[in-house]
Amino acid sequence: MCYRVVVQGPGPGPRYGHVMSLVGQRFLLSIGGNDGKRPLADVWALDTAAKPYEWRKLEPEGDGPPPCMYATASARSDGLLLLCGGRDANSVPLASAYGLAKHRDGRWEWAIAPGISPSPRYQHAAVFVNARLHVSGGALGGGRMVEDSSSIAGGDASVELTRRCRHAAAAVGDLIFMFGGLRGGVLLDDLLVAEDLAAVETTTAASQAAAAAAAAATASAESELHTSTTSKAKDGLADNHLRPDQSEASNDGSVVVMSAVAAPGNADMSMDISVENAVGHRTASKGMESLVEASAAEAKAISAAMAKAAVQHKMDGDIGKLSPGVDTGAEALPGGKPPTLSSSVFLPTNTASMEVRLHHRAVVVAAETGGALGGLVRQLSIDQFENEGRRVSYGTPDSGQAARKLLDRQLSNHGLQKKVLSFLLKPRGWKPPVRRQFFMDSSEISDLCDAAERLFTQESSVLQIRAPVKIFGDLHGQFGDLMRLFDEYGSPSTAGDITYIDYLFLGDYVDRGQHSLETITLLLALKIEHPKNVHLIRGNHEAADINALFGFRIECIERMGEREGIWAWQRINQLFNWLPLAAMIENKIICMHGGIGRSINFVEQIENLQRPITMETGSVVLMDLLWSDPTENDSVEGLRPNARGPGLVTFGPDRVMEFCKNNKLHLIVRAHECLMDGFERFAQGHLITLFSATNYCGTANNAGAILVLGRDLVVVPKLIHPLPPAVTSPESSPGHHMDDTWMQELNVQRPPTPTRGRPQSANDRGSLAWI
Repeated sequence: MCYRVVVQGPGPGPRYGHVMSLVGQRFLLSIGGNDGKRPLADVWALDTAAKPYEWRKLEPEGDGPPPCMYATASARSDGLLLLCGGRDANSVPLASAYGLAKHRDGRWEWAIAPGISPSPRYQHAAVFVNARLHVSGGALGGGRMVEDSSSIAGGDASVELTRRCRHAAAAVGDLIFMFGGLRGGVLLDDLLVAEDLAAVETTTAASQAAAAAAAAATASAESELHTSTTSKAKDGLADNHLRPDQSEASNDGSVVVMSAVAAPGNADMSMDISVENAVGHRTASKGMESLVEASAAEAKAISAAMAKAAVQHKMDGDIGKLSPGVDTGAEALPGGKPPTLSSSVFLPTNTASMEVRLHHRAVVVAAETGGALGGLVRQLSIDQFENEGRRVSYGTPDSGQAARKLLDRQLSNHGLQKKVLSFLLKPRGWKPPVRRQFFMDSSEISDLCDAAERLFTQESSVLQIRAPVKIFGDLHGQFGDLMRLFDEYGSPSTAGDITYIDYLFLGDYVDRGQHSLETITLLLALKIEHPKNVHLIRGNHEAADINALFGFRIECIERMGEREGIWAWQRINQLFNWLPLAAMIENKIICMHGGIGRSINFVEQIENLQRPITMETGSVVLMDLLWSDPTENDSVEGLRPNARGPGLVTFGPDRVMEFCKNNKLHLIVRAHECLMDGFERFAQGHLITLFSATNYCGTANNAGAILVLGRDLVVVPKLIHPLPPAVTSPESSPGHHMDDTWMQELNVQRPPTPTRGRPQSANDRGSLAWI
């Protein structure tokens, strides 16, 4: 279904030949084009996450591209947009490449992209594969296509195949699909496939014709290499091979532009794309001609080096081993047919200095031709290979089926978090399972914990986080509330807002609610999928002696069986001992689960707690951090006994003010207590308590809330109110009846902590929970 969307305010206006791209999975940018009179250089943005839709003209900082049309705009996964090529006001093809990045403070900035820019072209195609931009084809005007000046004698068939413009290209994984286009006056309908192997291994020549031509070029390879190297040295380049942070020029005229810096790991859309990071530290005033000459010289030098290597290997009878794991020439395909030529042929990079190394995966093929394991072909991680012999067993069909199940699970461990995300991360469509059986077994839960634990062990006890960030309070197994919060206020996925905002969870993921397993496994999967953007700290219920009593242990047994359930419960609790204990945001806001109690005066006391740590250690700092509460209100100062139990305390506003002053902090954010409105201010706003589960234990009728901290450090509470009771009866919904029985009995035996704030009232319509 297609429908017209009304966009408010003035927009870019009528134009053609412009480019559009989605940046950060949120901002739709329109750049340049022609309004029928002249090429343009303006940039317009539409925020797809804000309704009503409205165009906004951007004024990026830095030196941007000239007015142009028929360029390409490609957005990388971390939010960087690269504008490449195009045609200027004088119909001259451009060879420029400009990066456009959005900083955390809201600024947009242009900068010249690092590396050797593609040769002049327009109406070309460009796609990102990971951090590498692949540019193919294009026009030069007058019916001329982009060609490679370094083609070896006899011509390269790949050049003819990639001589085209106005074609379409898309990346799927490491593959680049290219379809259609024009070559002169001929309309094309062929589909080309290129594979980006340069990021993993060097590759061989693309075709049998290239290999044959390389043999003919043997005599001149050395002199050609010397000439090319000399030419490149004159142009200011240091050596005749590519470094990993440089661009690569392929023998079909395409250029692969690589970033000189690593992609940001914390979803910051800004990155260093300054001219100083360009190859050879080129200055912005370097002429376009020298860039083109350098690109051609580098391509020629690499082509000659590869030709020499190919001939030498062929003379040794080993041409098929130029690149490990990649077949070359007619012998590689059944029937002697040459391989399909790709749109980009990637050449070896500095083969002389490459070290011999073991690939991180092994290919496993079942020995038997039939049976449970027959025909099984998988790639197995080397670090999993050591235990493989114990996992594969032969014998009865039952044992064979079990072995295959184990093998399949082990081989897919690297994507286990994706299985969890696809099964559980459904903000709008998730429904409680009719059958209580959990969809993961204990071995899968163990593998998930192993992967998450490796991340937690690398983190400090006090996390350092940058704004913007969303903060979640207690969830207590109320997975439905988590999905509702994701649905209402954004979810941590590439389709959501994870590319520009972090997520912080303050503990108490399990107990009390009916879906603790869903809650903790999804949060662990999110941590593994987005390790720099999803943050988990520990609550008082992330401890075996507590969640053995308040529901989590019973849920594991009820939903996984006694043996599997106990095993999974124990492994998850081992992981809990590694969870970070607090988080610092922009060095101004500290987040924890409980509070500062009587013992915590400085953040360093929390930082000094060594993990893994259990409740049995008896640390007063740990107990205060996870268990203490503020006093009833701002008028009650000092330390008081806590009704939660002996040895626990409540702390007054004077303690909050003193702690903030000692550590130069503006705010403490904590969880741990149910609140009628989901959040509550204390100590004149210097402490906020946050609770995200609604209608706690089915009786409190409270709202749930999260805090959204913007780049300007403004905290915005966002609430969801409790849902009305279900109208279905246990008879019409037996699964619902099964869900409720054991948890209701448990909560009756161990009533929850009384709701903080106003006393609970059935007619308390002044509460936000009733809105």
